[in-house]
Amino acid sequence: MSVDSSSKATIAAKAGHFLDVNTGAVVPEIQPSTTFARDDRYQLIDPANTYARDASPSFVYAERVLAELENGDECRLFASGMAAIAAIFYTLKPGSHVVLPDSMYWGAKSWIHAHCHRQDIFLSQYHAADADSIVDAIAGYNSTQLVWVETPSNPMMHVTDIELAASHAHDAGALLVVDSTASTPVITQPLDLGADLVVHSATKALNGHSDVLAGAIVTADSHDLWLAVCAERAGAGAVPGTFESWLLLRGMRTLFVRVNAAMKSAMAIAEFLQSHSAIEAVLYPGLVNHPGHDIASRQMQGGYGSLLSFLVNGDSTTALSVAGKLQLITSATSLGGVETLIEHRHTLEPEENAIPENLLRLSVGIESVEDLINDLDQALRGI
Repeated sequence: MSVDSSSKATIAAKAGHFLDVNTGAVVPEIQPSTTFARDDRYQLIDPANTYARDASPSFVYAERVLAELENGDECRLFASGMAAIAAIFYTLKPGSHVVLPDSMYWGAKSWIHAHCHRQDIFLSQYHAADADSIVDAIAGYNSTQLVWVETPSNPMMHVTDIELAASHAHDAGALLVVDSTASTPVITQPLDLGADLVVHSATKALNGHSDVLAGAIVTADSHDLWLAVCAERAGAGAVPGTFESWLLLRGMRTLFVRVNAAMKSAMAIAEFLQSHSAIEAVLYPGLVNHPGHDIASRQMQGGYGSLLSFLVNGDSTTALSVAGKLQLITSATSLGGVETLIEHRHTLEPEENAIPENLLRLSVGIESVEDLINDLDQALRGI
């Protein structure tokens, strides 16, 4: 098999087929230098490396691997997922119009609304489970620049048809941005489905060990918005540190093993919860009764992710009681790590988001699935 035909899992595991020809090292080095020398003509010794605010070898390796995993043209890393999202919105001019889903990560939604209000950028909303509703959200505007998709959505697990969303966005002359954090490039390549940009909170599954803050944007090709995003990062320097970049690449080398293991467990847990007498509903696109199952099966290849939500029979007090009884699963905010985490989103989000008070969000890790099921079962007893 040639390098060009290697599978995505092999590309990730071998860090893009890295091999240091000078030392024979199979692991990329950590290069902490913030500045890079020039010769007697004041020309850079290596034109790729200028100053670590934007041009440093410390994050190039991870960018190349992620771009390849997403079938993209280029990738840029950022200091966090929110820094990546902010870089996109900083490029928009007053009077622009952006279409957001009604179900998305609250941290992003809250910041986007505040920023757009300050900058006189118009926002409208569509139903995340119905990509055709994008048409109505665009109607009446002639300055739509972006349509935003987050699929599956966090925490309601709505599935958006990326191909259909891309078609509606492009018909309006807009770009489609897909937040694919919950899906990961292991199972979805949004660029192949028509997206123009893919955003990741690399803090989550890409790193996978809950020890790095990072974000990423991958582009299908070079366009004006992408060039503006690159210029924004170059000027603002919202980049990850040297060691964080190295840790991110290290985490990505086990991405496929971790995600595949977690997805298998998530499916088993979803099926267990669905049959449990203490559960009102399970929100997981891998279940055949999920409204977005058919779309998910079409655009998520090989699995349905490691994130799911479930509603217990009862109210907020009941849900918090279940989370508090868990002995192996930890109550904490985040997802995509090797450890299984549970979260009561109603406590964290404002009432207008209408997150059910009896909903618990579960990010499944790589522990023994039997242990996880037993922990959930004992916590659910007596409801």
